[in-house]
Amino acid sequence: MKYPMKLIAPLKDYLWGGTRLRDEYGKETQLTKVAESWELACHRDGKSVIANGAAAGWTLSDWLAEAGTDALGTRAAKFPYFPLLIKLIDAHDELSVQVHPNDDYALRVEGEYGKTELWYVVDAAPGAELLYGFAHEISKEEFRRRIEDNTLLNVVRHVPVQKGDVFFIPAGTLHAIGKGILICEIQQNSNTTYRIYDYGRIGADGKPRDLHIEKALDVTSLAPAPAYACGNEVDLFAGARARLLAACGYFTAYHLTVDGECVLTVSEDSFQCLTVLSGNVQLRTETDGLQLQKGESVFLPAGLGHCVLAGMGELILSKI
Repeated sequence: MKYPMKLIAPLKDYLWGGTRLRDEYGKETQLTKVAESWELACHRDGKSVIANGAAAGWTLSDWLAEAGTDALGTRAAKFPYFPLLIKLIDAHDELSVQVHPNDDYALRVEGEYGKTELWYVVDAAPGAELLYGFAHEISKEEFRRRIEDNTLLNVVRHVPVQKGDVFFIPAGTLHAIGKGILICEIQQNSNTTYRIYDYGRIGADGKPRDLHIEKALDVTSLAPAPAYACGNEVDLFAGARARLLAACGYFTAYHLTVDGECVLTVSEDSFQCLTVLSGNVQLRTETDGLQLQKGESVFLPAGLGHCVLAGMGELILSKI
């Protein structure tokens, strides 16, 4: 049976994380830090668990294995496995400078697909910035040299950020989330990351964290990141203000602002995921009602039909 499925997210306690996802976004955990909450996850490194209804207690992966491909929609047929991974990320400190490979390289070297991703800045401390590509084109030889002599940060692009900013990050783009930034990330379902520079930090084992220099040299685009213009507001969801964040071959994402009632249609072409960034909303279908609050996500199987969102809040809607 298809119905709206509230998800319990696997949580990650990476050393750069903070406490906002636990304290402000309602993530129940004994972890001291919560760096990432994997809001929609069907990956070997973390799986969402269904919290409500007939499938409560199942992982979403197991339910999809029983429900079949119709629950994902026709657009997902081109993907050999579940296509998306959606996260909330609390960067209390800087993340490592890193890069993700494209599909061809990742399949050949890592045995999984690469990673193109989108960042929506949910919140940012005054003066917060992130790293996004290079300030100018450099050679592979200079790239290697600057990694070795710790001058890499001199040639990367430092971008000040504020709430509502959007960054599209194709595979191969050097990047890093800066401290004091909370992000909603929509990405390919991959956990392959090549760490280039890590500020000399020590991991939980008392040793410097591994770097992946040779692989990063293979896959990094040594040029400024391509210009990306976030879409304008679109009139697709009756009763809500909607802003198109990205539409690419891997995913489509919108930012919704609901104040009252909003009508959604989940057609046969794709499942949808709603992630609540602020406020409280009720999701209603013909047979079900579900209350959603800040920090919660819900999976809507393809073909679910018309849904109504009622209340006040900000959400990210993601689909294929």
